[in-house]
Amino acid sequence: MNGEPDLFIGGRWVHAADGGIREIIDPASGSVAATVDEATPDDALRAVAAARAAFDDGAWAATPAAERAALLLRVADLLVRDREELARLETVDTGKTLAESRIDIDDVVSVFRYYANLVGTQADRLIDVGDPAVLSRVVREPIGVCVLIAPWNYPLLQMSWKVAPALAAGCTMVAKPSEVTPLTTIAFTRLAEAAGVPAGVLNLVQGSGSALGAALTANPDVDLISFTGGSVTGQTIARAAAENLTKVAMELGGKNPHIVFADAEWASAVDQVLTGVFLHSGQVCSAGTRLIVEASIADDFVAELADRAERIKVGPGLDPVSETGPLVSAAHRAKVEGYVALGISEGAKLVTGGTRPADPALADGSYFLPTIFDHCDRTMRIVREETFGPILTVERFTTEAEAIRLGNDTEYGLAAGVRTADAARGERVVRALRHGTVWLNDFGYYTAAAEWGGFKKSGNGRELGPTGLAEYQEIKHIWHNTAPKPVAWFKGV
Repeated sequence: MNGEPDLFIGGRWVHAADGGIREIIDPASGSVAATVDEATPDDALRAVAAARAAFDDGAWAATPAAERAALLLRVADLLVRDREELARLETVDTGKTLAESRIDIDDVVSVFRYYANLVGTQADRLIDVGDPAVLSRVVREPIGVCVLIAPWNYPLLQMSWKVAPALAAGCTMVAKPSEVTPLTTIAFTRLAEAAGVPAGVLNLVQGSGSALGAALTANPDVDLISFTGGSVTGQTIARAAAENLTKVAMELGGKNPHIVFADAEWASAVDQVLTGVFLHSGQVCSAGTRLIVEASIADDFVAELADRAERIKVGPGLDPVSETGPLVSAAHRAKVEGYVALGISEGAKLVTGGTRPADPALADGSYFLPTIFDHCDRTMRIVREETFGPILTVERFTTEAEAIRLGNDTEYGLAAGVRTADAARGERVVRALRHGTVWLNDFGYYTAAAEWGGFKKSGNGRELGPTGLAEYQEIKHIWHNTAPKPVAWFKGV
């Protein structure tokens, strides 16, 4: 950063092949926060080649699980040591509040520690085939070279969901953070190097997906692509990977319902609907952007939400009084503003927000006020499409069946929330919803030990949990005959 080489290829820090750089903009001020190397396709090809050579060498894949686990724990310790600086970088990069960034770094630590512990518990599966002379085993082996592509909203956290299990499994990898928010991934890679990651095992390139995409995703030397981001890009990656039948694991966002029944505990429902949609200014793949509320309480519920939304303190993420920060960029704010205009044209009722803050102190940043649209329906694009900003749409229902139908009436299926005091009804609804994570009387929480991912167009595969490690492993069956003898199937001499 700022003149130092930022690409990490084959165990060496290098500048981009053509000397290209990119300015990283602080969304809170609109000023340049840092300059970083902008990789070329040739850089990406060299990174994949380094990862391929490191994997084919076999040393890392053959490293005992206990030693790989120890490396992950050293990385976790260094993350704890540098927590404050990493959190500050994340806030400068993304605009989120420092309090959120600190939680993110703590979660990254948890992910590394979880996979360090998990990989040491794996054992071969023995199968009794009815012959005492045969030892039949199912073993796990690293899948190989992995391309890890992370989004801009949770740069280091979502990269950790990929890097930690890939390292634990014994894979080699090329990490590509979003070109908009690469700062913490660069800093993390330096920590991983200090922790002792062998040369070529972890490689880092940053640059636009349009420039680097083919070199990374259509490359026959790549065995797995893990991508988190938008559906259009995900489809492009899937098509590129199909040429080589490369395995892909993708989390592609969501349009997540938050269903509130009339008997729900009021204070927590209002609080968590508010947090679920406006945390990080709505730039969360699992944000509860669709409020589906029982008609009998809808007017009062929306009125209180609007009152609370208008009192949210919007400001720079490094300011301790700020409760939510700016959008990630001026370009992204323009996209959100386009959705607001669309919602109004579609006939939704704008209850609050929908504009930039009036405070002149915020004029240079990419700020946008928390926004609520009432009287929405499924014909509206603001209800169907992922706006990825601080926009809440409100739909109403009268029966449990209608609530379930509305909750499932989306091409996505990442996450959902249900709020009711009736435990039996809550269980019925959460089981009926076609979403990868469903919260009952809560919203937004996760644990490294539980799988994360979506149904339908929210992607395929899973991150976190034991399945998140299995994504980076191949399954091999080994049939060992300890007393071989002729089978005499063919009788001729």
